[in-house]
Amino acid sequence: MKTLTVKINERTKIGKAFIAMFDSFKGFEEIEIIETDSRKLDKGESIYSPEFIEKVRKAEENIKNGETTTLDPNDIWGSLGLK
Repeated sequence: MKTLTVKINERTKIGKAFIAMFDSFKGFEEIEIIETDSRKLDKGESIYSPEFIEKVRKAEENIKNGETTTLDPNDIWGSLGLK
């Protein structure tokens, strides 16, 4: 079985025709059509990995606790203590 992801601009003439063609296959069990709207995500669903979300949440918590690092744009490595 092969899975294809197709983005369709449903406002164009070709997009509307493509969607009409897809709709004609909805009754067949050999083809499964899964519709999603790229502008809307289900609650709890995210396009970001759980690791990235955890890093962002940790950074937000650090900011709330005043644990931040100020960088000097003229000496970034030095401001990080890496020079």
